[in-house]
Amino acid sequence: MKEPFPAIAEASAAGGTAELFADIRATVGVRVVNLVWRHLATLDGALPWAWQAVKPLYLQGIADRAVVDFRRAMTVPKLGSLAGSEPASVDAVLASYDHSNTVNLFALSALVARLRDDVAAEGAAEQGPRLPAPDVDLPPLASEADVSPETWQRVLRLNRFGDRAEPLILASMYRHLAHAPAFLQRLEAALTPAQADGSLDRAVLANRRSAYQRARVLGQAIATAPPVLAERIEASVSAFVEHAIGKMVTICRATRLAREAVSS
Repeated sequence: MKEPFPAIAEASAAGGTAELFADIRATVGVRVVNLVWRHLATLDGALPWAWQAVKPLYLQGIADRAVVDFRRAMTVPKLGSLAGSEPASVDAVLASYDHSNTVNLFALSALVARLRDDVAAEGAAEQGPRLPAPDVDLPPLASEADVSPETWQRVLRLNRFGDRAEPLILASMYRHLAHAPAFLQRLEAALTPAQADGSLDRAVLANRRSAYQRARVLGQAIATAPPVLAERIEASVSAFVEHAIGKMVTICRATRLAREAVSS
């Protein structure tokens, strides 16, 4: 698929961008920098402004507190059991994305609300303890040349689940899981019924709407004045939170629960 959001690879980052990437990894507590940040690094001045705006939401546990409340009420489609022995990298990828995507969803949705001038007038952004980030190593991001044609087509099919027919963004989680093709095949089989009966789409939509309403309150904690590039930043970030990150929060949580299920 054509990637409409160019990004700077972590290995290619230099100077101030490399320093910001390192700060993002340390602050969020993960080993990889989410694609949204790597894309913002291609827009002059966007990454420093956006990261400065939302970093307090991470450091003060504001996003983490929202995650805890959100997970208690989120809609999770029921999948068939995915329990069983898999390469350690599978659960490492799932744990990392379950943490980072959900925390990022709230920080970035709060940023979108601020840029849209849609911050909630009532309520208060509450602080809380930081959620422990998984201390795991992830396999490399697979590209089409790194895997079999069958596996790459499965990555592309999975990427349509819970999203539009032709998604704008290729979810990185599937690219990491492509190094475990047998699990990716099981995952497609588990998700297909939920996609077919509409329960996956309904869950993604319900969770995305719930997260945004909560994030409108978190937007109160963003005091940084919008930059000249505000409209371009909002367009880019909203594409990620409304599609790639927004859908993967639900899919990853459902997949992890299915991994914990006891096969009958």
